[in-house]
Amino acid sequence: MDNMLSQEEINALLQGMNPDNQEPEDDNTLTDEEKDVIGELSNISMGAASTALSTLLNRRVSITTPRVSYSTWEELSADYDRPCVFIQIYYKEGLDGSSILLIKDEDVKYITSLMMGGDGTPLGDVISELELSAISEAMNQMMGSAATSLSTLINKKVDITPPASKLIDLNDDIPDSDVEMFLKDKFVRVSFDMKIGDTIDTNIMQLYPFDFAHDIYINFMESTNGTDSTEDNTSVEEEKKGQDYTEPKLESTTQTVQASKPVAQERVAASPTKIESEDINVQQAMFQPLSGSQDSVSLPENINVIMDVPLEVRVELGRTHKSIKEILDFAPGTIIELDKLSGEPVDVLVNDKHVALGEVVVIDEAFGIRITEILDN
Repeated sequence: MDNMLSQEEINALLQGMNPDNQEPEDDNTLTDEEKDVIGELSNISMGAASTALSTLLNRRVSITTPRVSYSTWEELSADYDRPCVFIQIYYKEGLDGSSILLIKDEDVKYITSLMMGGDGTPLGDVISELELSAISEAMNQMMGSAATSLSTLINKKVDITPPASKLIDLNDDIPDSDVEMFLKDKFVRVSFDMKIGDTIDTNIMQLYPFDFAHDIYINFMESTNGTDSTEDNTSVEEEKKGQDYTEPKLESTTQTVQASKPVAQERVAASPTKIESEDINVQQAMFQPLSGSQDSVSLPENINVIMDVPLEVRVELGRTHKSIKEILDFAPGTIIELDKLSGEPVDVLVNDKHVALGEVVVIDEAFGIRITEILDN
């Protein structure tokens, strides 16, 4: 009995196996550095996405600094409004994974109303298939811009498939599609505050599985450190001998990813280039003087060779602009008012170039145009 360990000694041994009482590493967590990187990359890429949405809606759109946290389906259901719209985003090049963009249904109604020429007033109480298609197109442009920005940060092309949207009630069970299976466990939640003009002040979320968040972090760190499997180590050593060279150093993650342009510029500046030491003989270009005057040169009259070339002649009665909503309301008997006044000459275009004005005439049972003026273009 004297050789048996007491409970205090057993606890001391267990603490010695796990220094500083740290919890074992878990695949469903991120380090502080990983959270910083994911937050900064999301901040930069969603900034590009907000610019695309602002152009699409003709409204000022601003997105605040993201907040990175963990969540479960139950916590998400308790924190977020319902119903909401899930936008599924698959990455088909550059990154291997998927994510979900979460937008409140009222915000979707406002955005789609603006896209269809409205003032933001919802078209109905329930989101229609037309509105889901419209928000999918808006998110396609937004996330396409975000993917382009992310491409610059990780130094490789990133491309996505067209996003698919669906209306989800968070009180229901977790959807069964492949992209949403990670919601059954704990996942990464990146939250943004978004303002559209002076009307909408809301919150959107982007949800990542942990393995995809790890993959984004690894790709960024590899691109920042300049790892390249095709780099010739011998030539690099020769360059170091011929010039003062400082190895690129990542001071801190937060400093490195504060803006996409500085990161790209620092990466280019830190990449060594080979300097040729040979002397190059550079001379000024010499040209012979022109003889004679250009005006005295006579060009042959050979326009006949192109006389048989066909050209498209088009007569334009007038133009107008309509919103998607107005076009969807077209029916037999609808009258469309054009920008031409009654009796005003119509435009004659040749290969889309405005060359003449004319008036409409009737020849037998066909329309025709009598040229009234040739334009001097």
